[in-house]
Amino acid sequence: MTFPTVAATPAHLGWRLLALVYDLFPAFALCLAFGALLTGIAAGLGHPDLSDLPWAGPLVMAGLWSVLGAYAVLSWRRGGQTMGMRPWRLRVVDAKGEVPTTRALVLRYAVATAPAVLGLELAALLPWPWPQGPFWVAAAFAIAPWAWALVDHDRATLYERASHTRLVRVLSAS
Repeated sequence: MTFPTVAATPAHLGWRLLALVYDLFPAFALCLAFGALLTGIAAGLGHPDLSDLPWAGPLVMAGLWSVLGAYAVLSWRRGGQTMGMRPWRLRVVDAKGEVPTTRALVLRYAVATAPAVLGLELAALLPWPWPQGPFWVAAAFAIAPWAWALVDHDRATLYERASHTRLVRVLSAS
């Protein structure tokens, strides 16, 4: 499937950040829905408080990562855009300007998000002299793939290079 576009340019960092901020709203709603579902299931199994279960934290994190990944991949696969990308006319495409494969989109999501999630999980295991330490470690891991776009000649991020996809801004439609 090819998108009916006349012109598209690589999306710069500002457009990417605007879309990311806009996508925080549906992501927050999905997190709340997942949390409500998980709480209901846990209460039904006799564990209304999951904080005393050492395995619950990583399981919840993996579940949230999967739910948010499903939202992103399904949105990209369906029309090349998440809800946050639509107002800014951003679209994920492959090298030919077509809808990328599901495998490429899953790889895109995984490479974009896994470093931050793993960085946060690993940083949380270490003792820190200040409570914000794990946050700053995760932030550094999250920013690294994006920062590559500032020096890349095609303005591509590391996860775009890995998945052979691109985020473009559609200038006009036919």
